[in-house]
Amino acid sequence: MKNRKTTPINHKFTSTVEEMTCKVKSNSSLNNEYHLLILDVSQQNFVCQPGQFFNLLCPQSVNLRPYLRRPMSIYGHYPDKGELQFLYKVTGEGTVALSQLIQGDFLNVLGPLGQGFEIKNDWNNLLILARGVGLATLVPLAIEARQKGKNLTAICSARSPDVLMSIEQFKDLGANVIAVTDKEGNSNVDDLNTLIDKKIINGEVDAFFTCGSNRLLKILQSLGKKHSIPGQIALEQQMACGLGMCQCCVRSFRTGGKITHKRVCKEGPVFDIQEAMAW
Repeated sequence: MKNRKTTPINHKFTSTVEEMTCKVKSNSSLNNEYHLLILDVSQQNFVCQPGQFFNLLCPQSVNLRPYLRRPMSIYGHYPDKGELQFLYKVTGEGTVALSQLIQGDFLNVLGPLGQGFEIKNDWNNLLILARGVGLATLVPLAIEARQKGKNLTAICSARSPDVLMSIEQFKDLGANVIAVTDKEGNSNVDDLNTLIDKKIINGEVDAFFTCGSNRLLKILQSLGKKHSIPGQIALEQQMACGLGMCQCCVRSFRTGGKITHKRVCKEGPVFDIQEAMAW
C-alpha cells in the first residue's frame, strides 16, 4: 500500500456572514421528492465558496411551527442574476414549511457559513461522487472547476433514473457525467469500485469530492488509501446555531493518528476525506 498524500485543507477563505430577508423568486417541485428554491439577492453583496451553507429560518403557520433554522447547502449563487438557489428534499416539518413558500414571500437566511471545498492547483482531473440531494452541494464545485480549467467527472447516483439530480447542470459545465442507479443495478459498491479504480489507473483522477453518503465515503477512503488519491467530503449534520457556539454538530475525526472532535458547522462542513469517520 502506498503512503497517502497529506493534503490539509487551507481554510483561509473568509466572507462576511449576513442575516438577510430575501424575496422568493420561485419555489418549484422538480420531481416527487425534490424542490428548487430561488431567492432574490440582487440587493445583497456577498461571496460564497463551494461547499458552504446558509441557515434558513423556516416559515411558521398554524399547523407548522419549526423552531430551529435549517442548514442548507448552496446549490447556486449567481450574482449576475441576483439569485441564491437551494435544492432540498421534503422530509420533515421544516422542509414541508419551506415547500409552501410562493413567489413574493419573504425568507430570512443567515450565511454564508462554514468552510468549503478547495481545489489545489495541481489537481487537474477531479472526480465527484454523490447521491441524491448530496449532488446539490457539488454543483458550485463544478462551476469553480470549469472556471479553473479543470477536467471533471461526475458520477451521479440515485435509486432510479427519475430521481437523478443535477445531470444537466454537470453536463452544461463540461463534466463527463456517469449516471448509476439502484434500479439499473450499476450503483453497488463493487461496480463503483471497479469504475473508479479503472479511471485512477488511466490517470483520470487527481482528487475526489463527495457529500453525505456513508457508503460513498467508505468507497473513496479505500481507493484513496490504495492509490494515494486525496479528497474532501462535505458532511451533513444536525445543527442549531450554525455558528459553532451551541456544539450541536460536533463529530469525531481521525487527525494525526488521534481521535479529535470538530464542529461540522465551523471547522467544516468540508473535511479531508481520510479524517472523516464512517457512521
